[in-house]
Amino acid sequence: MSPDDDATVRQHAVEVPYTRVAADVLRRVAEEFVTRDGTDYGAVETSLEAKVANLSRQLERGEATIVYDPESDSINIVPRR
Repeated sequence: MSPDDDATVRQHAVEVPYTRVAADVLRRVAEEFVTRDGTDYGAVETSLEAKVANLSRQLERGEATIVYDPESDSINIVPRR
């Protein structure tokens, strides 16, 4: 996703606090996000558990947020600026 795409998504998207998402749903959203095509974690292979844990910490620290786009009926996790 380019910065322009990110801005477009945020115009129509609704921020969803991660604390309002059921734990099992949050886990599935995080797993889907970290396993998307094009996600590159560098030369070192990282386990799914580690990727999900890292993303969870980013959400907890407020470095990332969950957004729902009603126009596309999609959920994304984006960096908070």
